[in-house]
Amino acid sequence: MIIPYFRIPPEVKRWLKEAWEIYRQKPVLVITLLGFSAGLPYLLVFSTLTAWLRDEGIERTTIGFFAWVGITYSVKVFWAPVVDRLRLPVLSRFGQRRSWIFLGQCGIAGGLLLMSFAHPQDSLWMIALAALLVAFSAATQDVALDALRIESADDEQQGAMSAAYIFGYRLALLVTGAGALYIAEFANWHIAYLTMALLMVVGMLAIFWADEPPHQTADERGRNEILLVDEIMGRPMHLQQRPRWQRWLLGAVICPVLEFFQRNGQFALLILAFIALFRLSDITMGIMANPFYLDLGYSKAEIASVAKVFGFFMTILGSALCGVLVVKYGIMRPLLLGAVMVAVTNLLFALLALIGNLGTPPLTALAVVISADNLSGGIAGTAFIAYLSSLANKNYTATQYALFSSLMTLPGKFISGFSGWVVDVAGYMEFFMVAAGLGLPAIILVLVLMQHQRREAELSEPLSAQEPAGSTSEMR
Repeated sequence: MIIPYFRIPPEVKRWLKEAWEIYRQKPVLVITLLGFSAGLPYLLVFSTLTAWLRDEGIERTTIGFFAWVGITYSVKVFWAPVVDRLRLPVLSRFGQRRSWIFLGQCGIAGGLLLMSFAHPQDSLWMIALAALLVAFSAATQDVALDALRIESADDEQQGAMSAAYIFGYRLALLVTGAGALYIAEFANWHIAYLTMALLMVVGMLAIFWADEPPHQTADERGRNEILLVDEIMGRPMHLQQRPRWQRWLLGAVICPVLEFFQRNGQFALLILAFIALFRLSDITMGIMANPFYLDLGYSKAEIASVAKVFGFFMTILGSALCGVLVVKYGIMRPLLLGAVMVAVTNLLFALLALIGNLGTPPLTALAVVISADNLSGGIAGTAFIAYLSSLANKNYTATQYALFSSLMTLPGKFISGFSGWVVDVAGYMEFFMVAAGLGLPAIILVLVLMQHQRREAELSEPLSAQEPAGSTSEMR
């Protein structure tokens, strides 16, 4: 037997070497572990929790209302200024970002422990309150973690940081999705949640290893805020003479918003609308995914193998593919591709529901739908994180990114609270068709943003052509 000789092209070797040099850096490795810490609680108060509740016989309408626990992620912007500015007693020696991340991790672990000791049939309110603690602590962790991720690397390294964060996050989703379902199948749900609580140690160890990113001093930040407010108002505001609480409110809450609107003008409203609507379709359908699989007749082990394990690798493939597309075509085209694919995959779920009316569909049908869903999610999610990171000013990273990520999930979390009611009244097929329709506004707004970006580029070209070599703008 002759074995064909295969030689790796030099270009591929060079690319692999460069990738290895990028991804072996300490900040990238740290953000991978912290991405795992950020992803761990998400499914445990979302789709994994709904699978537990459905497995215990809780009504689907009640399960749907549990989606509102996740609204905590969507209103974190209200306490993001506190996370950004307030120094924690004792823990502050870790640094502003690391101390708040560690506090959030402790809250997540404590909430998961409480959930592991409760029973849905007897202590549903206990589970709800513990899930709320987990969600609040996770949202707090996310505020500080997003700031640490953006501040720990230059703009040209943000792609690697985002990819590492997504890998860690998705690995956590695999563990809390497939892992929790496997443990629940062969042991019970209480042991599954206890195991997940213990896994928060991974993120805690990463915090001890991480370095605190550099920050502006209080004096530097104060001077910049005075200049910003005076420029926007068109006259001196004499902020130094105002009470301390007014200066704090202005600097921590108002200046981040003012800076964003000053930088983007009236178009800022359209950007915020796009952020709010981009993930509306997939968040709305996500709460009913696991109950849908169970109602089709699949076992928890089958769901774990196909929807979680297989889906994990498809998501990573989508993320890797998106990274290449962003390098080649920029951010906007992959955003458009992701928005279209997310809407279309909901139609595939509707088709699967139609087949399910005749009996449990073959496992290959579930695998095809899961492949499309996770591939589209990987592309859309990676492009969207890169887009949001590019919007944040590093002087106001925590508050501005919290604003973006809150808007990203709030509409979907609110609407998904009615998902169980829609399924009970109309059925799964109709529900997924509605979810697909909710993806249309995002597609339209991506096209509008692309047109605006193209117009801005055309306007800037004549100006750049008039500037002499070595000018100030060129130096920037």
